[in-house]
This record gives sequence, C-alpha cells and structure tokens, in this order.
Amino acid sequence: MPKTGKNHHARKDELPSTLQRSEQKAQDTFAKTYDSAMESYDDDSSRAARTAFASLKHSYEKVGDHWEPKEERGPSDAHAEEGIDSTKPTAGGVDANASKAHLYQRAQQLGIKGRSKMTKDELVQALQKANDAATRKAREG
Repeated sequence: MPKTGKNHHARKDELPSTLQRSEQKAQDTFAKTYDSAMESYDDDSSRAARTAFASLKHSYEKVGDHWEPKEERGPSDAHAEEGIDSTKPTAGGVDANASKAHLYQRAQQLGIKGRSKMTKDELVQALQKANDAATRKAREG
C-alpha cells in the first residue's frame, strides 16, 4: 500500500496493480482516500485500504485487470450499501447494482461464454471470476 506522511503522496508504483493500469483520476481517488484514512485510523493500513477501495467502487468498477468509470455513481453491491460492518458478500469491484444489460455488455467485452443464458447474479459471479483471472494474468506478465 502507498506510503503516507505529511509530505508524501502515493507514487504510481505504490498503488495496487489494478490501479496502476487505470486512469489517473481512479488512482487519485484511491490515493487521496487512503492517505486521509491513514491519518484517521492511526496508520492502520488494512483499514485505510478497505476505505480507499470503498471510495473507489463508488465511482469505478473493475473491468478485467483495471478500473473504469461507472455509468452511475453509487454503491456497487449490497455490502457497500450497508457499510463496513456488513455481513453481505462484496462483488469484488463488479458493479452488481448495474442493470443486467450493463453486466451483459461487460461480460461480452471480457469474452465470457454462456453469458446470454445467465441470470444477473450469474453474470456478476462470472465477471468477478473473469476480473480475477485477468488480474492474475497481468501480474504474471
């Protein structure tokens, strides 16, 4: 996670790899929230990272190995709607609150087979799996 301090701003190489492959605004959103959270949470880097990802997911969705702007701002899944103490599962950066048509379009973009017969929940799961695979592949090579 990014190093923080009064005169330190996160460098691109200190960001999570998925953000390193994303636009500058996504990087800035994460870094600014992370830095602020580190100050608020007494240098608890794990909590700061969760807070920064929660902020990022409000405006961005994970697509493959990077983050792209969402069509509409707002919580990305039931976990995000309830907040940090939620027991509901996270969608891992997939905008599970988006329309089925949007999820289908993302599945098409990522080449997910069988997408036309999938329910909305199945599309979310397939997108999570495809995103994780794309991220692993990008980190390896």
